[in-house]
Amino acid sequence: MDELPEGTNREPDSTEPDSTEPESTKPAAPSTRRRFLHHGLVTLTGASALAAAASPLLHLDPDDIPSVQEFLQKHYKEMTPEDKIKVFKRITEEVNKRHNVEANLSDPPPMDGVEFVYGLNITRCVGCRRCVHACVEENNQSRAPEIQYIRVLEMEKGSIDVESSSHYYEHESLPHPHKYYMPVQCHQCTKPACVKVCPVEATWQEPDGITVIDYDWCIGCRYCQAACPYWARRFNWTTPQIPEGELNKEMSYLSNRPRAKGVMEKCTFCLHRTRTGRLPACLEVCPTGSRKFGNVLDPDSEVAYILRHKRVYVFKEEVGTIPRFFYYFDERGSRYRDPMNDEPADETAEGEA
Repeated sequence: MDELPEGTNREPDSTEPDSTEPESTKPAAPSTRRRFLHHGLVTLTGASALAAAASPLLHLDPDDIPSVQEFLQKHYKEMTPEDKIKVFKRITEEVNKRHNVEANLSDPPPMDGVEFVYGLNITRCVGCRRCVHACVEENNQSRAPEIQYIRVLEMEKGSIDVESSSHYYEHESLPHPHKYYMPVQCHQCTKPACVKVCPVEATWQEPDGITVIDYDWCIGCRYCQAACPYWARRFNWTTPQIPEGELNKEMSYLSNRPRAKGVMEKCTFCLHRTRTGRLPACLEVCPTGSRKFGNVLDPDSEVAYILRHKRVYVFKEEVGTIPRFFYYFDERGSRYRDPMNDEPADETAEGEA
């Protein structure tokens, strides 16, 4: 340290702390212009971000804004039986408020030893679309705009090019003589691409092979819609509209209960029916018997027999999803081939006639 001239007092260096003064008694650093502008900018940015995030809520109908109970609801897999009772009570009250219907909300679980598969006989389908409309009614799908889980593709005979097909066909009578028909819906894949891409696990595969959606957990990102190779996912751009008196009050949490704006939905093989021993609605209305449904683990089931003995075709087999929905063909007995008859035709009698 440099020596000071005699009689000169040394002033304390402002950069050195004064060890004799307690830290708590030191005055706060003066607010500078730069510090003020920095804090002001951070505060303004935070407020702007909050306003931007909240601005979409200004355009929502009050009924579309989730309640505190909905916002804090657990994922379906994490809910206890007591949690489910509370959630189901809330949902039935909401259904009653919106649709003036006393809903019978159930939650049938998967059955042990059951794996559902669906078979569709292309050679018998006439493209009438009764399956489409029965599905809409059974599963409480929106009517305006109408959401349809099933698309019936009209195909050129001799072609398997779905890109040239149409599901907007209109004819005076069906089937068209130069066309055949190929209904497409959720294929309930063994390796579902939609489940892999969901960022919040709002969709998953159940033990009986059915891929389901927790509508209360879905964030509407539509990743599943982009990933599905079978165009099976539907997004609610608006609040679904169902005319008064047309709501199916027999509903299940994971299938046909009313959905909200901004969530995904799809076919669930009518699990509220099939898990209780009934058949899917689309199958019951089919006038030609083209649709077959059942437990593939049961060797005596019709679907197991078809897989063993019929000409089976899997749509987009190359994508590797291993669908539980398959198509098959009749060797005989279709409208494209000879009528089914184990006895050969009597050519002599036919000639005499």
